Amino acid sequence: MILAIVGPTGVGKTKLSIELAKKYNAIIINCDAMQVYKGLDIGTAKIREDEKEGIKHLLFDIKEPNEKYTVFDYQKDVRDLLDKYKDNNIIFVGGTGLYLRAALFDYRFNEDKDIVDYSDYTNQQLLDLCLKKDPNCNIHINNRVRLERFLNRDNNDIVKPNLLYDVTFIGLTTDRDILYNNINKRVDIMLENGLLDEVKDLYSKYPNSEALRRGIGYKELLDYLDNKCSLDDAIYKIKQNSRHYAKRQYTFFNNQFNIKWFNVDFNNFNNTINEVLEYIKK
Repeated sequence: MILAIVGPTGVGKTKLSIELAKKYNAIIINCDAMQVYKGLDIGTAKIREDEKEGIKHLLFDIKEPNEKYTVFDYQKDVRDLLDKYKDNNIIFVGGTGLYLRAALFDYRFNEDKDIVDYSDYTNQQLLDLCLKKDPNCNIHINNRVRLERFLNRDNNDIVKPNLLYDVTFIGLTTDRDILYNNINKRVDIMLENGLLDEVKDLYSKYPNSEALRRGIGYKELLDYLDNKCSLDDAIYKIKQNSRHYAKRQYTFFNNQFNIKWFNVDFNNFNNTINEVLEYIKK
């Protein structure tokens, strides 16, 4: 059995993955582009060792922050794991839809070329890159899928995107206002838990890290450390960028996967767990 738990940041994907892994004696495979990097812990809400409850977690902390790791690399690593653990129950968990799509669908990439994950970019940034690539580009700013395809057009060889595995896609969701409020609170908690110190330490060790310059929660604080903005402005941008990213995640997941969505009961998460278990049984 293969399960894929998706959804925007801050809805409880990690917690659900642990409960389902215990229930089905499953292993967990990371599907978050930033959690592959060592040291990027607080800002990515990476699961701690004491939270894993003895469950095998794979593709977490496999790269240094200054190492390159692409969706093509992820695809190769996941395919190897799916073959190695073919007799196990497997749970994917994470919010990087492009990684999940590349892993589970029949997408073929040219090994010698990079496939860029643009999930952290705004539509305006994507359009600017498209116009830089081709000043005659006339793709509408709201057509995010076409913008990303255009930017990667010369970088990939995509075959018919058939699902290669028998996968159950489970999505966690909540009211938009609740989600945004949770995201804002989550950022405050990250800062209380030492996010700024984490960024300072990583920046001192890896000043040229692309991962730090790309990751939400890291790039904004780097601007603060570089005296490009105040700390309050950086925090505001982290919250804003996190909310915008959550919105883009919804769009991608709904367009790319056949997902059964569950509205999260934050007051009693066990209710959500039981709903998911009942669905899987059917």
